[in-house]
Amino acid sequence: MNRPIGVIDSGLGGLTVAKEISRQLPKEQMIYIGDTARCPYGPRPIEEVRRFTWEMIAQLRKADIKMLVIACNTATAFVLEEVKEELSIPVIGVIHPGATAALKVTDRDIVAVIGTEGTINSQAYDEALRSIHPTIQVKALACPAFVPLVEKGVFAGSEALETVRNGLSSLNNLDFDTLILGCTHYPLLYDAIREAVGPDIHIISSGEETAREVSTLLYHHDLLYTEKGEPKHSFLTTGSPTHFQQIAKRWMGIDIQMVVTSVSLATSS
Repeated sequence: MNRPIGVIDSGLGGLTVAKEISRQLPKEQMIYIGDTARCPYGPRPIEEVRRFTWEMIAQLRKADIKMLVIACNTATAFVLEEVKEELSIPVIGVIHPGATAALKVTDRDIVAVIGTEGTINSQAYDEALRSIHPTIQVKALACPAFVPLVEKGVFAGSEALETVRNGLSSLNNLDFDTLILGCTHYPLLYDAIREAVGPDIHIISSGEETAREVSTLLYHHDLLYTEKGEPKHSFLTTGSPTHFQQIAKRWMGIDIQMVVTSVSLATSS
């Protein structure tokens, strides 16, 4: 079915999910909204995150999307269930796929989760992990400095490594073997995170598993696009289109055959 998949995020981080969807489902068209002007969502009150999420959804519904991917962990934690109840199309978040992927690889059944304040305080990952594995041990840590770093395009180098090392310092000497990157911005800091935690820790990004679930749901609902042709993705941002496009090109590794435009949502802050 030649209707687009809608993807929403608080900013640039959801590109990590969009990239994986594009890799696994190269025929599918995407429309992405990144609310970069109001990022990060992590420190915001639940009601504010809820309102911003519904504003992005309202924008995407104008494009007759066939599926919605909430590629923001904070929005997934706060709003996913009510969105699934309200919309008639398939809706998927990123928390359950990430939890599932972590449980597949952990050897000691001790998993660390890093994310925004909102995601960590919601305990959404704890609940998702324990709903599958009731005795799993979970170590959760908020890393509020990571999202602003990514949003300004600092993925590597001394500033990134120092910020990551400081942010993860309280995980030192904890006996976990698997680390969930519980924010879709964090995979852009993968190299710094890998250096900080060492080579023996499994690092889980939810993008790959989320894209797998997207594929499964599209197939189940007979929504896969099977015709020939190259999809043209549209990327909307509430912030600077130029900055967004630069980061998107750098991260997604393509000379963007994208339409990147600025969008004004219902409110601003």
